[in-house]
Amino acid sequence: MSTKTDQRGKKILQVLLRHGNTSVDELAEQMGASTASVRRDLTRLEERGLVHRTHGGATLAGQMLYEPFRFDSSFQVREGRFAEEKRRIGMAAAEMIREHETVGFTAGTTTTQAARCIRHRTGIHVITNAVNIGMELNHQVALDVTLTGGNMRWAGAFSLTGPTAMEMLGGVFLDKAFIGACGVDVRHGATTIEPDEAAVFRAMVRQAKQVIVLADSSKIAMTSPALICQVSDIDILITDSGISPDALAGFKANGVHVMAV
Repeated sequence: MSTKTDQRGKKILQVLLRHGNTSVDELAEQMGASTASVRRDLTRLEERGLVHRTHGGATLAGQMLYEPFRFDSSFQVREGRFAEEKRRIGMAAAEMIREHETVGFTAGTTTTQAARCIRHRTGIHVITNAVNIGMELNHQVALDVTLTGGNMRWAGAFSLTGPTAMEMLGGVFLDKAFIGACGVDVRHGATTIEPDEAAVFRAMVRQAKQVIVLADSSKIAMTSPALICQVSDIDILITDSGISPDALAGFKANGVHVMAV
């Protein structure tokens, strides 16, 4: 594949990451290329599992990868809440990842969005306790994907927990850890519902040079029962523009860099 073709493919994916779908004519105009070239690009991207061709255009690949779980809609329901905000947060998180880095993704709908945004990237080692993230990334040959192993206890969570997951994470070091949470509060830190899951998330936090919490604004100033990490352990919080000025000021006062996208 020529460099020009490769660059055009990356631009197409950036458009789809931002908008979800587009037409061949719109892409041709933006790329300054012929519609025939764009159709060939879309065919190549579809063969890699990155897009779905539609009549006259394309959409970003995604939901069909959950076909084995089609009888359990709980994850899809949670994905649908604040979907646009989660998509923007995921894109911002993915843009922080550099080639040759080892990064961790905890289970969660927003971390899943971030993982989706690196499917077209190369030279990244991903470590995750989320089975669905492993499913989405495993067929991308330019990515190195490792699952922690462990027990799956909650329907629709795709989250691996327990001693196996903890032991695996204790033997690796991460450049960045992207942490999902049910609540993020200045006083109580990042929290989630299940203690066993929180323990795995904490293990990932301990092994990371940089801890990045991903949470839409509905989770800000909320607290769930199980502690993931204190606010002092959080380097960056990526949320959306719905965060309140008071919460924003509180996190900044505690040394957290906040990105409201």
